[in-house]
Order: sequence, then structure tokens, then C-alpha cells
Amino acid sequence: MADAAAPSQHPPSQHPLLFTPLALRSVTTRNRIVASPMCQYRSEGGAPNDWQLVHLGRLAIGGCGIVFGEETAVEARGRKTYTCAGIWDDRHISAYRRINEFLLTNNAVPAIQLGHAGRKASCHDAIGGWEPLRPDDAANGFAPWTAIAPSALAQTENHPVPRAMTETDIADVIDAFVAAARRAEAAGYEILEIHGAHGYLLHQFLSPLTNRRNDGYGGSLENRMRFPVELTRAVRDQWPSDKPLFYRLSAVDGQGGMWGIDDSIALAAALKDCGVDIIDCSSGGIIGSASMSTVPRLPAFQVPFAERIKREAGIATMAVGLITEASQAEDILAAGRADLIAMARELMWFADWPAHAARELGLHDHSLMPEGYAHRLRLRDAQAAMEINQPTPENYDILSGLAGIRVTPDP
Repeated sequence: MADAAAPSQHPPSQHPLLFTPLALRSVTTRNRIVASPMCQYRSEGGAPNDWQLVHLGRLAIGGCGIVFGEETAVEARGRKTYTCAGIWDDRHISAYRRINEFLLTNNAVPAIQLGHAGRKASCHDAIGGWEPLRPDDAANGFAPWTAIAPSALAQTENHPVPRAMTETDIADVIDAFVAAARRAEAAGYEILEIHGAHGYLLHQFLSPLTNRRNDGYGGSLENRMRFPVELTRAVRDQWPSDKPLFYRLSAVDGQGGMWGIDDSIALAAALKDCGVDIIDCSSGGIIGSASMSTVPRLPAFQVPFAERIKREAGIATMAVGLITEASQAEDILAAGRADLIAMARELMWFADWPAHAARELGLHDHSLMPEGYAHRLRLRDAQAAMEINQPTPENYDILSGLAGIRVTPDP
């Protein structure tokens, strides 16, 4: 695995790629920074509320070019938990539209990630340690439900065995993704991503550890790829042709896995043929007994996957995973290793990261922030400059120009 990017050697006069717009079909992002999907477990009956409005809104205010909502289930049985986001019902549309209108007003492109948990369904949330729901949870309103999967193999020995999907089930899930894509368009999303990573349903079909089928959806690599490819083609047919489609994959399984980078390159090439525009390169999620070392979680640890898929499958990629420094992100783009930079926990910690990164890379006009913020920040910069110089009439003229208003000495 390649080392993390070295500090930037680009001349300060060169406009940073991180803050260069990117055209994807009819959508143009203001920069290359993406707020990655971050599950919040605050939804009510699948619908978002004020928490998501504030959570996602602050990322738009902070300067992200694309803001993804959290992983969103296409059907109720495809949720991990009762508090997961969903878009399986038309009643969800208006709640998402409210959020997306705010994002657009603040110059961020609203994006949605559609997913299905498969055998990972029917459990408690992250704080509950992902423990499976039990019959006695029904007394608290959290009755367990039967999960579906490519094969009747439990996630762990503590989880119930899911029901193996029939071909009718496969067709029903594809239909659910297509219907969810229609609702996503109605809700005002500009980008749609299919979640095929992290041990969820589509990933379960890909891995020979979790797919033991002996029909046309199991066995060979081509057969194991069949369901994700058919689903992606159906979503692309429903999703407007002028809007971009992303696909998140686990480039390698991680510990206990059998799916590797060469498999992901083959899948990415097939997805490109389906009309996918960007491969979102993550890793991990399958638990099994095969020997395979874990992916070391070092800075930019998944960038080599994005680089190989971009080069060998001939498709644009998004890099994610411990990318936390402006120069690090800029060098990934400048070296052609990826086309977009996605962040998650760093943005939870530091929602204004894009605005600060712009300053670190030599952009000083605060234009990423809403004008109500930017005006006051420019004024502060001008006032700080005045502390260095004598407060002459000329300096007040400079201050006025920087602030965009006439500034005069205090009486």
C-alpha cells in the first residue's frame, strides 16, 4: 500500500484542484470536497427531522461541495435499525425536500445513498453495539423481523439466520431501489449513490463467503456480480440521464474476506458500462473464517484502491478514509489518484474544514461561507490588518474595500 501523500509542493499561485469545480453530467460541484454518508440513527419511521436538517446544513455552511445524507433504506426490512433513514414511502419525500432546498440555497449539491442491510438488518444501533433484536425487545416497540440475504448464513453466531432470497425477492429489491430513486428525484436530490459495500446486501452477493447460491446469482464472479449489475442498470434507467450516479464498493473485504481489489476492478468496469459515473472506494465489512489481514487504518489508507480502480477500470473515483489535511487532499487530486475527496468523522469534529482548507491552500476571500458569515470574516481580517498599520485615512479606505462597506473612524 502506498504511503500517505507528502506535504504539497505545488506553488501557492496555482489554483488548488480541491477548490476547482467538477462537472458531472449536468451537475457542477463548487469544489471536490464531499461530506460522506454518516448514519445518525435519529430518523422517525424512516423520515428525517430537525436533527438531519442541522447536521447536514452545517456541512453545507462549512463549504462542502457535495453533501450526502445518511445511508437510506429502500424498504423497511432493509433497515439495520428502527431509527435508520428510509425512503420507501412517498410520505418521506417532503421531509427530504426541505433539507435539500436548504443545501441548495447554501451552494451544496444534495446527494443520497440508497442501501439495503440484507442479513445485517433487525438490530440495535451503534450505541447498542449492533446487538440483534430479540423477541423481548418487542415490549419496547422494537420487535425483530426476518432479514433476507443471498444465502441462509447468519452475520455472526449471535445473529439469527436470514432467509435466503428467491428470484422473486431479488426482483422485488430491484423494484424497491428503482422506486426509491424515483422518490429521491422528487425530493430534489442531484446525485444518487448505490451502497454496495460494508457487508450490506449487494456486498453479500459479491462475496463467496456470504453467497453460496447455485443458481445464476452465485458461483462464478460473473454470477455473483449479476445482482448488483442488474440493480445498477435498473436504477440508472430510472434516475435522470443528466444526473450522476455513484456506487460505493468495498475494494477489499478486510479481515476474514475473499473479495479483493482485482474483483473490484472487474466490478467497476461492469458498473461503468451500466452508466455509473463515480466509484466511491471504501473497504471492509465481511466477517468470515478465510485468512486475510486487516486493512491498516493509516492516513489516506484507501487512496491506493481509488487510484487502481481509476486507472485500471477507466472510471472516476472518490477517495475516503483518514484524509484530514488540506495538502494531503490536494496532492491526492493533483497526482490523479482520485477525482473527489470524501470525509466523514473529520467533518463531524470540524464542520468548517473546507473553509479552513481553502485558506491553507491560499484562498483568502471566505467565499465558501454564506455571505452573512463571509462579510463579517472579511471585516475581521481587515480590522486585524489595521492593527499592524497606522489607522490613516488610506487604511480606512482599504478596510472599506475589504469589508464591502464604508468604514470610518470611531467618533
